[in-house]
Amino acid sequence: MSTPVPVSTPAPAAARKKVTTLTFRQKKERGEVITMLTAYDYPTALAMDKAGVDSILVGDSLGMVVLGYENTLPVTMEEMLHHCRAVARGAKTALLVGDMPFMSYQVSIEQAVRNAGRFLQEGGMDAVKLEGGRERADAIRAITGAGIPVMGHLGLTPQSIHQLGGFRAQGKTASAAKRLVEDALLLEEAGCFSIVLESVPARLADLISKRLTIPTIGIGAGNGCDGQVLVTHDLLGLFDRFTPKFVKQYANFHAEMQKAFADYIEDVETRRFPAAEHTVEMDDREWEGLLKELG
Repeated sequence: MSTPVPVSTPAPAAARKKVTTLTFRQKKERGEVITMLTAYDYPTALAMDKAGVDSILVGDSLGMVVLGYENTLPVTMEEMLHHCRAVARGAKTALLVGDMPFMSYQVSIEQAVRNAGRFLQEGGMDAVKLEGGRERADAIRAITGAGIPVMGHLGLTPQSIHQLGGFRAQGKTASAAKRLVEDALLLEEAGCFSIVLESVPARLADLISKRLTIPTIGIGAGNGCDGQVLVTHDLLGLFDRFTPKFVKQYANFHAEMQKAFADYIEDVETRRFPAAEHTVEMDDREWEGLLKELG
């Protein structure tokens, strides 16, 4: 009698380690690119985490792409925390960053620290992001001093669109570029673990990235940054109002959704849906019994 040959089962894939702010710094040191995307709900965050994205930003961009506001200014702390909790339930590995909304950190340093803390305590985030340069240095020092990691944001800062004159590229003159370089260095000194550079010339973003020891995350800032971020609704073609020049659209889900909805409406109106395979049936004897009961 032959001895059965044991069948070896493949070992399960090693679980991905939790991404931290230290991971960000290590990736920059090794020259590895950091990937970041926005998410605002549980299923999207779950899919991103499974895909292996390094970081998820719960951006105040949700005001435009999810809530339908004209810009990010009306977004409240409660709205941000609501969406942060949903994302935190879906993503367990990516570094989660909550975007501090307009007027949640500008009024006072004490309010900035308190609201930053809410993102970690109530929103399940690992870090916060806030916009601005030298004028935010003191708030950043206080927030990081409270043990809360901060991601900075320079260049096109959407919460300042009225001051900037709209959604316009920044740092295109020598003086404006010099100020951005100075601000980036000040944010690093204040304690930021990374900085988003939005809509600035590629060569300027590359220069800033080389001068900082902390990683830069580009959006419309060329390929010289240490990482990249996009608004997921732009990437998936879910936001139909406009698509920024710097976005690469990987799908056109808005058109697909519209077609699916139209097909559903047609099927319902023509009674093609629900069909037999979508319907619960009743045993014939039970049905006959019901008819007898009803007379």
